Amino acid sequence: MAGNKPSIEDLRIADSARDGGRRRVVGLLLVVVLIVVVGAVAWWRFAKPAAVVRAETVTEKVTGAGSGAAGTVLNASGYVTARRRATVSSKVTGKVREVHVEEGMAVREGQVLARLDDTTARAYLAVAEAELAAARRNLDETEVRLKEAQITLKRTKALAAEGVTNEADLDAAQASMDAFAARLTAAREQVVVAEAQLAVRRTDLDDTTIRAPFTGIAISKDAQPGEMISPVSAGGGFTRTGICTIVDMKSLEIEVDVNESYIGRVMPAQKVEATLDAYPDWRIPAHVITIVPTADRQKATVLVRIGFEKLDARILPDMGVKVAFMSESPAGAAPAPAARPRLVVPRRAVRSDNGQDVVFVVRDGAAVRRAVRLGPFEGDQVEIAPGLAAGDRVIVDGPKDLADGRKVVVRKP
Repeated sequence: MAGNKPSIEDLRIADSARDGGRRRVVGLLLVVVLIVVVGAVAWWRFAKPAAVVRAETVTEKVTGAGSGAAGTVLNASGYVTARRRATVSSKVTGKVREVHVEEGMAVREGQVLARLDDTTARAYLAVAEAELAAARRNLDETEVRLKEAQITLKRTKALAAEGVTNEADLDAAQASMDAFAARLTAAREQVVVAEAQLAVRRTDLDDTTIRAPFTGIAISKDAQPGEMISPVSAGGGFTRTGICTIVDMKSLEIEVDVNESYIGRVMPAQKVEATLDAYPDWRIPAHVITIVPTADRQKATVLVRIGFEKLDARILPDMGVKVAFMSESPAGAAPAPAARPRLVVPRRAVRSDNGQDVVFVVRDGAAVRRAVRLGPFEGDQVEIAPGLAAGDRVIVDGPKDLADGRKVVVRKP
């Protein structure tokens, strides 16, 4: 009986058994972590929130025959500019006393825009007027003295002929008359000089009144009463150099920079179709005015001036504009080809993916990636070669990280 009695040594756990238990626990933890990771990846892949996008329908256009236009040969972008645009300043430095112009005001040629402090100019004008009056009085006195000398000389000559007076008196009378004649000439010249000085002072006074150089619209007001204005930038930030800026709205045109590699496609008087960024659905007929005969070596471009066929109040200076240079069928040329359907999409729908042009199409609530080949640009639209079909809905506004197969929700316009 004593040999079967349990002891403490019989209760001790063997080291091999303890290591096996640890390995089972670690293995169980690894399995749990793996299940969590796989579950998170699956959730991210299949339960990611749908992206909110905006889509537009692919449209089909037909280039008709007999229209006289062979299509667009070149696209460019530029800005609306005014050929007549001036920042109106003064000819003299002075303090602004009155300003009679506001932004958006229509002004006519010669209209008073502002007045400067003319206190000093009026004082100088008064001095010039007094000097002229004095010169004229001196001239009148000299003329009287000359007449008196002429009478004296005549009387002295008569007395000398009778032998009453001597030659010395005759010579003195002659010298007196010559002296007054010279004084008269000088007095007349002094009157001329005084009149010129008066004209200068009147001009100085008139320069304190600033007038519009031409008829147009004031697009900015640059000075206020009490400020100093100068025709040159002197006095730092405390001196203005202009009263306002006027634009002749009848001189609006388009200036675009065309890459010098394609300038051969542009001709004088060539028809152009312009599209303002502010009104993307408005096609404005225009034409090439001239090609400026010089290139910009920094940008490798040539400036082209384009005129509107008809001006409109919606066209404003410095608006962004896209232009399409059209090709004309020359006289006697072969008939235009038959009508050809073309698929066009908004330019915003085209994305670049590793150098490949792609678009995303909405199919069954998901974004489907489509590789496409681009054709000619027409304003804010571009022709799409094989890859789409008329009626497809392409995504034009969505997240930058949009991927193939991601769920999407189309936002209503």
